[in-house]
Amino acid sequence: MRCPKCGCENLKVVDSRPSESIDAIRRRRECENCGFRFTTYERREEMPLVVVKKDGHKEPFDRQKLMRGLLTATVKRNIPIMELDNLISSIEDEFRDHGTTEVTSEELGNNVLMKLKDLDLVAYVRFASVYRDFKDLDEFSEALRSLS
Repeated sequence: MRCPKCGCENLKVVDSRPSESIDAIRRRRECENCGFRFTTYERREEMPLVVVKKDGHKEPFDRQKLMRGLLTATVKRNIPIMELDNLISSIEDEFRDHGTTEVTSEELGNNVLMKLKDLDLVAYVRFASVYRDFKDLDEFSEALRSLS
């Protein structure tokens, strides 16, 4: 690591503590050459999560894409965005905690549905109607019956 002001490599750590979000370590550093103080954050390096689509092609997991789907499913529902963000984080953490780097779109969708079912049944049905791609009213009715 180098001082952002003078480029010197002689730095000392002045203070170290967990960050506010507790996902990183916050360190205050001071350059021994020019005295400039700055903050760094150290986080665990994570392997990218890859989604394997139904046709077999792979794409990187995209939090924003999932958030857009969840926002669409929760339109006019009283669900804070922070709660949706936490839902996505918990899904991501579950896959990473199991050492998974590749997940099928089916596994991802089912995981989202399980979490939505506990959060909001209307959002669950909305998300399921897009995710499961119901072909007719009977399939949709069956999904509704399974909720009872």
